Amino acid sequence: MKLTLETERLILRPFTPDDAQDMFEGWASDPEVTKYLTWETHKTIEDTRSVLELWTKEYEDPKRINFAIVTKDERRLIGGIDVNSYDNGVPVIGYDLSRKYWNNGYMTEACRCVLDYLFSQGYERVWIDAVVENTGSNKVIQKCGGELMKTEEECFKMKNNKVFMLNRYIIKNHK
Repeated sequence: MKLTLETERLILRPFTPDDAQDMFEGWASDPEVTKYLTWETHKTIEDTRSVLELWTKEYEDPKRINFAIVTKDERRLIGGIDVNSYDNGVPVIGYDLSRKYWNNGYMTEACRCVLDYLFSQGYERVWIDAVVENTGSNKVIQKCGGELMKTEEECFKMKNNKVFMLNRYIIKNHK
């Protein structure tokens, strides 16, 4: 689904093939950013172009929600946030952010915006997972109202079947 949302400081818009360079340089090639993601660090810009090609095709699916996060002031692409799956009909959110923009509240702002959108669409709850050691991501989820439901092992197939301990949070619509 192609959709654009806005917050005070951010524009959440569909990714385009033109985002490849900014995505590659901003976070996809940064091993520190991708350390806890389900996919490997991109080695070349071609890796990023391939992902963007796939994502732009997926916008035809009305359930596929995937946003590029752009700052309003600089008009700079700084990350991404999406509904990467549905668990028994409940959306599961994932996200990534350029290291340069960590600890500025951008991801919390983007996450709250996507949560508000999902709740406005009738969803009563949303899942978000974070690797236990990823303290920044766990803090974002907690700031957004996440309640820890369980911690369990998860195998990341795209990372050569590496096993991580994941915290699974639920965020409920309280409106």
